[in-house]
Amino acid sequence: MDWDKLRIFHAVADAGSLTHAGDSLHLSQSAVSRQIRALEEALNTTLFHRHARGLILTEQGELLFDATQSMNKRIDAATARIRDSEEEVFGELKVTTTYGFGALWLAPRLTKLYEKYPDLNIDLMLEERVLDLPMREADVAIRMKEPSQADLVRKRLMSIRMRLYASPDYLAANGKPQRLEDLSTHRLIAQSPTSAQVTAGAQLVQQLLSYDVPAKLTVNNYFGVLQAVISNLGIGVLPDYIIEDFPTIIRVLPEIESNEVPVFLAYPEELRQSKRVSAFRDFVQEEIIAHRRQLRAMGDD
Repeated sequence: MDWDKLRIFHAVADAGSLTHAGDSLHLSQSAVSRQIRALEEALNTTLFHRHARGLILTEQGELLFDATQSMNKRIDAATARIRDSEEEVFGELKVTTTYGFGALWLAPRLTKLYEKYPDLNIDLMLEERVLDLPMREADVAIRMKEPSQADLVRKRLMSIRMRLYASPDYLAANGKPQRLEDLSTHRLIAQSPTSAQVTAGAQLVQQLLSYDVPAKLTVNNYFGVLQAVISNLGIGVLPDYIIEDFPTIIRVLPEIESNEVPVFLAYPEELRQSKRVSAFRDFVQEEIIAHRRQLRAMGDD
């Protein structure tokens, strides 16, 4: 099959438009249209439904698009490995992690990585959904549990726990709880029970709510919980890794915390020799070591 026609087909399917595909390929709309017609004739099938708002793949088109998408990912992986055979660390690295960890811990530290490797481009994808690393939806993942996918290199980075925190101003105005029963006079801020989160965090919140907490604020991510705590709205359930960067926040009820949550870094076996992956992995490990030292110095480890 003509690879050039497949490349043009993939661009059209991805863009949903002959014009937009032509722009990305630096071809005229008529040239793109001729290639698609030739491919449809070669396959003796219709690949697109055409309508006023653009192009929609037919069932046969969807099958072909799945194949070209898989081919593109494999080509990207091969290209990355070829480029990483050089000594320099450069190019794009797709990193996925949870919204809370990525926004509150990882992103603020990336300055150091860019200072060391200015030609490295990080595509940071923050979401709770577990991306498929072997299919190259991402190159590296940092997750709050051990990845279950096959053919991955895994490394345990650290463990975290969910704990209770409040701002000094909130505690000055409302008093500091001395026991769990005292939560009945406070507002609890936590992740929404329906939002994706680690099991240990959800279990701790359920335990706290059993003490007849009359007022609560739920948010679908830890960044929102943190902002509410900083804004003096109540006592928040937050991961302990935030404390280094927000030292004014006070831990309350220090005997109360979630079970331990392991944090893993993982990447596909085929990227084991990748210099970009190695540079990112080493950077994260160095920051974890510095993080632990800081927590010990603060007496909160």
